[in-house]
Amino acid sequence: MLTPKKEKFALEYLKDLNATQAAIRAGYSKKTAHSQGPRLLEDVEVKGLIDKHRTHFATETGVTVERVLAEYAKLGFSDIRKIFDDAGGLKPVTELDDDIAAAVTSVDVSTTKIGDETIRTHKIRLSDKKLALDSIARHLGMFKDSVELKSDALTSLLEKVDGLTSKVGANQL
Repeated sequence: MLTPKKEKFALEYLKDLNATQAAIRAGYSKKTAHSQGPRLLEDVEVKGLIDKHRTHFATETGVTVERVLAEYAKLGFSDIRKIFDDAGGLKPVTELDDDIAAAVTSVDVSTTKIGDETIRTHKIRLSDKKLALDSIARHLGMFKDSVELKSDALTSLLEKVDGLTSKVGANQL
């Protein structure tokens, strides 16, 4: 049954996706919040309420998996050459296409006066292509984040742990 406290936890969790802090804000004990939060995330009704609100927020804001991936693609496949015109000069911001404009994170302009001449220097920072491409690749399942334990290595580790418990005594570990 979805209690008011569990419902509050679900709503609090959506604020920052921090299960421990959501549990505390929902009224659970600070001492047990680190274990209560993850346990509550496994509760079918709590999970259902969180999913329902996420779907609602995504619908209201227009944020979809497809849209996020499209933005990542703009960043990941950006090409700095699109910032310059045919003569090698910097294009005005209004002339940048949507893809390259999305990838530009900042433009710093500094001016230096040398006699009658004013020299402008532009520093353009683009988003992190590698980070964007890694995010796309992870979403597509191109990377396998797993740890492989060989059975003989695991057996050896368990034997060492068992040896320690018999030497020290199980009550002292």
